[in-house]
Amino acid sequence: MTAERWITAALGCSTVASIGLVVTYLLGGQPQLEGMLLAVALGGLGAALVIWAASLLDAKPESEEVHPLASTQTTRKATLETLSPDEITRRGFLLRLLAGAVAALATALAIPALSLGPHPGRALFRTDWQGGARLVGADGEPVRVADLGLEAVRTVFPEGHVGSPDAQSLLIRVRPGDLVLPDGRADWAPEGCVAYSKVCTHAGCPVGLYRAEDHTLLCPCHQSNFDVLRGAVPTFGPAARPLPQLPLEIDADGYLVATGDFPEPVGASFWNMTHSGEAAE
Repeated sequence: MTAERWITAALGCSTVASIGLVVTYLLGGQPQLEGMLLAVALGGLGAALVIWAASLLDAKPESEEVHPLASTQTTRKATLETLSPDEITRRGFLLRLLAGAVAALATALAIPALSLGPHPGRALFRTDWQGGARLVGADGEPVRVADLGLEAVRTVFPEGHVGSPDAQSLLIRVRPGDLVLPDGRADWAPEGCVAYSKVCTHAGCPVGLYRAEDHTLLCPCHQSNFDVLRGAVPTFGPAARPLPQLPLEIDADGYLVATGDFPEPVGASFWNMTHSGEAAE
């Protein structure tokens, strides 16, 4: 069996194995079979390159004395044999086959990228809160201002999205005159009803404890404290930024509704390292 045929067989096996790997993945995947096919694809390509280098590439060092510019009869004969149509055809075929095997293997090796899932896009910067969404409790019932007593605390969600992990919020009612909110948020807490994200800005733990005596929200994971009256700014612990505040209003039926989403992403501060202006978009 000639070297050309060995190379053809090896590249053919590599190509078939690479295509089989792609098909196996698209049909649901089978790790053991995918590993075997990848081994055959890489092994076939490697074997073909080794045989090619050993048998078809003339890399032996040669030297010769200076001779007349005119070619000898032996040199002309050797040149004609090297450039024979059959040889050129075989080499061209092998080159095309090699290119096809490499392309098939590259396609197979790109498969892991398909397993990474869709690009998150802006999903990490948005929650299910939107203008006009009523605040509802864990039971799905909308929250009426009249039903909230002073220092009352409720975990709330946007209507239709009960249990949403990034939209969960803490609704607290305090005396309106005690609030000292950041500029531009004076109307975000109608009748003293203020809502903050329940997801801690340190590591994403739930901020589930409220000390009414000093109006402090406490994250039990790492003891971060947040001042409810001053826009949930951190006052103790590792959290470095306030809990995002949800803008609220009261609708015509006396129910609390959101006027929009949180002004910045909720949870751990992954985003403000390189996306400080993203939240304002």
